[in-house]
This record gives sequence, C-alpha cells and structure tokens, in this order.
Amino acid sequence: MLTNISNVLRACAQRNGAAVAVSARTYADFTNQTTFEIKKCDVFKLDEAPATQVVMTREEGLQYYRTMQIMRRMELKADQLYKQKIIRGFCHLYDGQEACAVGIEASINRTDHLITAYRAHGYTYTRGGTVKEIMAELTGRRGGIAKGKGGSMHMYCKNFYGGNGIVGAQVPLGAGVALACKFQGNNELCVCLYGDGAANQGQIFETYNMAALWKLPVIFICENNRYGMGTSVERAAASTDYFKRGEFIPGLRVDGMDILCVREATRFAADHCRSGKGPILMELQTYRYHGHSMSDPGVSYRTREEIQEVRSKSDPISLLKDRMLSNNMASVEELKDIDVEVRKQIEDAAQFATTDPEPPLEELCNHIFHNNPPLEVRGTNPWAKLKSLS
Repeated sequence: MLTNISNVLRACAQRNGAAVAVSARTYADFTNQTTFEIKKCDVFKLDEAPATQVVMTREEGLQYYRTMQIMRRMELKADQLYKQKIIRGFCHLYDGQEACAVGIEASINRTDHLITAYRAHGYTYTRGGTVKEIMAELTGRRGGIAKGKGGSMHMYCKNFYGGNGIVGAQVPLGAGVALACKFQGNNELCVCLYGDGAANQGQIFETYNMAALWKLPVIFICENNRYGMGTSVERAAASTDYFKRGEFIPGLRVDGMDILCVREATRFAADHCRSGKGPILMELQTYRYHGHSMSDPGVSYRTREEIQEVRSKSDPISLLKDRMLSNNMASVEELKDIDVEVRKQIEDAAQFATTDPEPPLEELCNHIFHNNPPLEVRGTNPWAKLKSLS
C-alpha cells in the first residue's frame, strides 16, 4: 500500500515538475511573430481590398496592448474625476473604441496629420501627448496640453488639430490640411475623422466633392459607434452604408473593434492616397461603452445587456490579449505587469492633474495669434486690461 502511494506521489511530482519546466520554457521562448486571419472588409468602387492574412510581431502586440490599456484606464479615471466634480463641463469618453485610434496610428507616419471631433482624448495620446498633459487639461490646469484653457474637447499637439466642438466642422478643415499637403508636395496625408451622428451633414458632402475634384490626400473616416448621441443609426440615416456615402469616392467598411483590421485597412487607404489617387472613405464599425457624454447615462436608448454583450464578445483589448496568449506571444504574468504599470501611470497623472495650479488670469488671452508682438485685449469692461502673448 505504502509502495503504491509512494509511486503515485512520485508520478505526480514528475508531472508537476514537467509542467513547471514547460511553463518556464514557454515564458522564455515566445513566438516573435504570427500570421493572423482577419475579417474581410466590404469595399466600394475598389478593385482590390486590404489583406485578410496579416502579420503581427510580439513587439507590436505588446505596444498595441499597452497603448489601448492606457487609453482605457485614462478614460475610466476621467469618469471617476468627473463624478467627483474635479473635471467639469463637456466630457466625451472613448472607451470601447481604442482599436480605431491605435490601429490608425500604427499605419500612418508622425509627419502625417489628423483631425477629429470632440471625443479626442485617445487621439491626443496616440499623436504624442502625454497622459499627464491630457489629464491636466481635463482638470483645467496649467500643465495641460492646451495650458488648461481647452478642456476635454480642445486638445492639440504637433500634426494633431483637435478636438473640435462643432459637429462635423472638422471635416472641411481636414480637407484644407490635405490641400496644404498636396500643395507642398511632401507625400503627407490627413486623416479626417467624424462620427455617424455627423455623417448626414451637408458640409461633409461638400467636402467630399472638393476632395475628389482636387484629388486630395485625405482619408475620411466615419467612426460608426451605432448611436449619434441617443439616436441609433437606423433611426437617423436612410442608408447606414456610410462607406458608400462618398458616391464617387472609393470606400471600405472595417471591423473597428479589431486593431489588426483597422491597421490593415488604414495602411491600404494610406497607400491609395499617397499614390495620387485622391481621397478614400473608411467606415469603422465600433462601439462606445459610456454614453455620448458624461451627462448621458447611456442606457435610456440601449440596454445594459447590449453593452455587456459587446464587452464580452468584441472588446478590442480582450481580443488582442486572447490572440497573443493563444499564440504564445506573451504570458498572462507579462500582461498583468503591463496592467499594473499602466494603473500606476494613470494614478500619477491624476495626482498631477489635481495638484497642478490653475492658469492665472493674466494668461487668459495668451496665444490668440502666433508669433505676434504683445497686444492689448479688450476686457468685459473699460477698466479690464489684458495682454496677449504669443
């Protein structure tokens, strides 16, 4: 009897030892790159389509994962600070749509240009802003990316033109940036983003016309998160095929919850623009977890079950994580370490954003003009004297 028990224990020990050895070997010997099959894009007026078999390296995967986690955690912290009344005013959160911003940035150059609407925190980060600068801008502090005077909707950095508060107004501005790219002949392009809620505006169709007429290097991207404020796309648009709205402009409809789909489609679109073929239109089918803004609970026009279903089946971070783990491109422990680092980074940024001083009144009128000598700005009464410094 004792012999049998001893044999069983010895066998178990050997199996456990083997498991530990395999675990250690797997952790040390990751797959450096893997080919993935991704969802095919719907195309309009195109003879070719983005690839459906794509390669992602381990380094790229880890970078995408970290960036999306930073964006997710930053937005959740913004939600918390807003509810504590530390962030005030308009605030539109981007959680759920991270694959769009990260996938686009992975396929363009830092010298390219990007303009979007007011759901702009994530793009401010991918374009080069820091978490500290973004959080401090949300709280209206001096260390914010717009010196604390722009807030949630108006953030800018090099080659990133906001953050625009007027629905759809950034689209003609983006075409103007693309016109400058063409005029200067620098092989750059402009990514011009808008939502499904803005897609029915006349100024967008006027811009399509000019962009096609002049063959501007612009990628028009409709981030279709299924609701314009509280109105579903089916109730707002006679046709929800937003990628076909350009009529004479070729289009793509892309799974906006899959970073690899977004990356490959954007790469395809960028090549189209840089080859001199003119504009192209992309529709990214995505989803926002929060309401339209912080004043919208987000559950009066959709059910909690719908939101939870998208989270469980299509979450962009979970999708990338599962791919990496199932293909031995990372370990659970490694991704957890990234999560811990990200949380600390966000907490440090929130601490800065709540302790940094507010901009003084004297700076209220600064930066009205670029590179101008100081000038006096009329105040609200004849005795108020303010200076504007560039």
